[in-house]
Amino acid sequence: MTTLPDEVKTFIVQQLACFDAPSAVVSAVKDEFAVSVTRQAVEAYDPNKVQGQRLSEELKALFAATRERFLADQAAIGVSHRMVRLRRLDRMVNKAEAQGNMSLAANLLEQAARECGDAFTNKRQNEVSGKDGQPLLAGGIAVTFIDGPGKPS
Repeated sequence: MTTLPDEVKTFIVQQLACFDAPSAVVSAVKDEFAVSVTRQAVEAYDPNKVQGQRLSEELKALFAATRERFLADQAAIGVSHRMVRLRRLDRMVNKAEAQGNMSLAANLLEQAARECGDAFTNKRQNEVSGKDGQPLLAGGIAVTFIDGPGKPS
């Protein structure tokens, strides 16, 4: 491996374990540590890649633990919560309106309406009885079957 500080190596491994693309990790390392690394150097810290097969056992274990925790902890990801998505959509709508982009604002409002209406969930609502378990229609429905054109059976 290269002579990166342990802190940077740990950061890279954790970012990759959270499914960040190597190019995104390169940018994050530059922003966070003011260190320039190549995409190929970053890929060497992913034990699932050929380049990462020589990674130390310690970093492989860190990768595995981080990946497991990441996959198990959906609640830690803000956009997995409806209210976070709605707040972000609200900010985007306000910005689009302020910039005069009414078409974008309308699209964002439509997306927010779908979000509020459970369009992005697997919830289904089926009403099979009326109030307090009573039938939906009093007296039932009369059905006449037609055997042929205009001939009741």
